[in-house]
Amino acid sequence: MSDVIVLGAGIAGVAAALHLQRRGRSVALVDRQAPGRETSYGNAGIIQGEAVEPYPMPRDLAALLGVALGRGNDVRYDLAALPGHVVPLLRYWWYSAPVRHRTLAIAWAGLIRHATAEHQDLMTAAGVPDDLVRRDGFFDMHRAETKLDAETRRAERLQREFGVAFRRLTPAELRAAEPALKTGGAGAIHWRDSWSVRDPGALVAAYADLFRRSGGTFVHGDADTLAALPSGGFRVQTADGPLEAAAVVVSLGPWSAALLRRFGQKIPMVRKRGYHRHYRVGTELSRPLRDAAFGYVAAPMTVGLRLTTGAEFAGVDAPATPVQLVRAEAAARDLVDLGAPVENAPWLGTRPCLPDMLPLIGEAPGHNGLWLHFGHGHQGFTLGPATGRLLAEMMTGEATLVDPAPFTPTRWWR
Repeated sequence: MSDVIVLGAGIAGVAAALHLQRRGRSVALVDRQAPGRETSYGNAGIIQGEAVEPYPMPRDLAALLGVALGRGNDVRYDLAALPGHVVPLLRYWWYSAPVRHRTLAIAWAGLIRHATAEHQDLMTAAGVPDDLVRRDGFFDMHRAETKLDAETRRAERLQREFGVAFRRLTPAELRAAEPALKTGGAGAIHWRDSWSVRDPGALVAAYADLFRRSGGTFVHGDADTLAALPSGGFRVQTADGPLEAAAVVVSLGPWSAALLRRFGQKIPMVRKRGYHRHYRVGTELSRPLRDAAFGYVAAPMTVGLRLTTGAEFAGVDAPATPVQLVRAEAAARDLVDLGAPVENAPWLGTRPCLPDMLPLIGEAPGHNGLWLHFGHGHQGFTLGPATGRLLAEMMTGEATLVDPAPFTPTRWWR
């Protein structure tokens, strides 16, 4: 019998399992798929040291009208699916008010400042090869001078308040840094504190291999079979038979809220779908580049140039509608020598976002041994090792990396 079952082998679950293991706990990691095959694989591969503020919803009328009319490519929605999104989106809008967002950002920034160091700790232990990771930032390119000026002012504020390192690049400087670009637009912000990974899924797999080499157990199983035992503890069915433990960690990303309904909870999750696809290129980019005007990131990966999209609001089981990706591809062809796609069809995944933009980390009220570790939004890949350590410290009674109070499940547990 294990001490802890961790449900979900994405970056958050794997990191939590590793940190619990380091603290002497016997851990079983359970997932339907191999580690790192869902959202932890499908992101832009950036460990965003600059992302000291969570993404708020636009509050001004012009920006909201632009989203409603589909003028940009950052956000797309299916009108028929909107009723299912209304309640969490209204709460998201409420928490995005400047005063509230500022309070949330202080807690969020406390986690972000540990992101690269916590990744490096696991990378060193796992023996991650140097050529998988770059530690020299990424580029945020703008096509309009006014937009670049506004982003520069925001960067200057983040530098003053949080110590974020950046440099504004002219179009010529951007093209000198990235010779593959056909144009430098109006220039770019070089966010210098961030790292980039050429295969996010491989990094999560390396962490999972470290967990197994250190004595951890990984088994294929269905989290939907989770049951609380009358005498205490939990059981889940796996390919190797039933597995029991005194405690369980729910780290299932966007599927976490559905599982927790059996405990009488309805956690309002903002489910943002996103797409990516790889393309062959004539000359590679050296680092990820965000094309701000078209809401996508072009990230060099081991299998090609990955284009990742913004947020799509659709039904839970709605078929893929990669409209944003089609637009991103057209825009990217203006920037680089973009060849044919590598895959026959785009990848589709869902980001687990909570209305107040902070993850849930802690023990579920009234349910001894039921621990929660999900809701990282756009920054699960960035924050998994840091929040995994925080969770393990809470579970073992250690002093914590940051104050855990802002992430308490009581925020949404009724």
